[in-house]
Amino acid sequence: MTTTPADTRRAVPATPLNVAVVTLGCARNEVDSEELAGRLEADGFVLVEDPEDADTVVVNTCGFVEAAKKDSVDTLLEAADLKESGRPQSVVAVGCLAERYGKDLADSLPEADAVLGFDDYPDIAARLRSIVAGEVHEAHTPSDRRRLLPISPVDRDASSISVPGHAGTTPADASEIGVGAPATGPRTVRRRLDSGPMAPLKLASGCDRRCSFCAIPSFRGSFVSRRPSDVLAEGRWLATQGARELFLVSENSTSYGKDLGDLRLLETMLPELAAIDGVDRVRVSYLQPAETRPGLIEAIADTPGVVPYFDLSFQHASAGVLRRMRRFGDPESFLDLLARIRAQAPLAGVRSNVIVGFPGETEDDLQTLCDFLEAARMDVTGVFGYSDEDGTEAASYDGKLDEDEVRARTEHVTALVEELNAQRAEERIGEMVSVLVESLEDGVVEGRAEHQGPEVDGTTLLELADGAQVGDIVVAEVVATDGVDLIARPTGAAA
Repeated sequence: MTTTPADTRRAVPATPLNVAVVTLGCARNEVDSEELAGRLEADGFVLVEDPEDADTVVVNTCGFVEAAKKDSVDTLLEAADLKESGRPQSVVAVGCLAERYGKDLADSLPEADAVLGFDDYPDIAARLRSIVAGEVHEAHTPSDRRRLLPISPVDRDASSISVPGHAGTTPADASEIGVGAPATGPRTVRRRLDSGPMAPLKLASGCDRRCSFCAIPSFRGSFVSRRPSDVLAEGRWLATQGARELFLVSENSTSYGKDLGDLRLLETMLPELAAIDGVDRVRVSYLQPAETRPGLIEAIADTPGVVPYFDLSFQHASAGVLRRMRRFGDPESFLDLLARIRAQAPLAGVRSNVIVGFPGETEDDLQTLCDFLEAARMDVTGVFGYSDEDGTEAASYDGKLDEDEVRARTEHVTALVEELNAQRAEERIGEMVSVLVESLEDGVVEGRAEHQGPEVDGTTLLELADGAQVGDIVVAEVVATDGVDLIARPTGAAA
């Protein structure tokens, strides 16, 4: 870090600094933001929700696809505009876009006062104070992190840290999330930024896979599992904060435990998470189809309190395209996996993502994908058109389709899955579903059934649900649909 001369710096206010943390991207980013917020609050910052009320605005960016990158830049620019008209004195970029592009992002976006990488997270409070004071932070030059541990705001000596303002937190609670506890290894300090009844809970960080289209391992680092004791402790703490559903997140949940010497750790931990007092649901995200073993299927399908929900990253169905993606599978193996899941849990929710227009994708490959999607009968499928990602193997491939062709194929598959997903929702008419109420607005009661993951899988609208409150679980019968969304009526039965 370099600094400007002392006489040109703005004085650090004597009163505590207000900070707003704005989060973009996936649920893993939400956890990162809450960990950063815990550190900042522990160091005397006052967390505010509205950036207009903040002295410094921290934007946790997403660097996954072009649309998300643009959204991140636009959000940084919007926050920077507040410096001209309101209270904010600095705007700081963190997260995947900041880590991935570092100095290049800082040079191209002078409106941001600093671009911080993952290595800055452990000292985030000191970094923000110096930036507000006018010091100039030299952004890092990006490097490939695949040989490094992922950086996360964890305390390796948390014995002297306390986090004020955690409603319901006792000293015992605090020790479970690494606050005030003896130093026995990495401990996470976290402060919830969302009071809703669902909370993401990180299983691991980083990824060891080498998918040819994906840049995530290069800036997120190698795969590292959190210790089961830490995951369980944080799950218990989240329950004290009002979480009724724990959403287990990572770059690859099927790999959890492999670096700890036991690939079955997730299966053995799921019943313990589901048994936490106050937790009614545990949901697992992001499963690699080729690694989804029978024991894990059984644990997700049959463990009381674990919802039968399978987030399977198929990405394509053509064996040839999958090989070029450096992935495994074909329509037959994928359909066999779905058949085994539905044999265990006939009403299981299944979602996936696919990439259309990958280099070398033929019309036959595209038809193979469409035939698979029709046979798979998944609840939700996200469709992405291929585009080159900096630093990936696929960016150097021959056989690229032109943008118009990729767009046309993407629109074709998107229209297909919208129809298929709507049909799958209609098949659920008459089913009994348990709905976690997440919002009440103008008399409209909305939540998610067990087969619906947060944000991306549609919602369930509850009719005639008088008296329902956020956090309630309501048993209801599906009576109609609206695309992937369900409309259901409470039965009066206990959840």
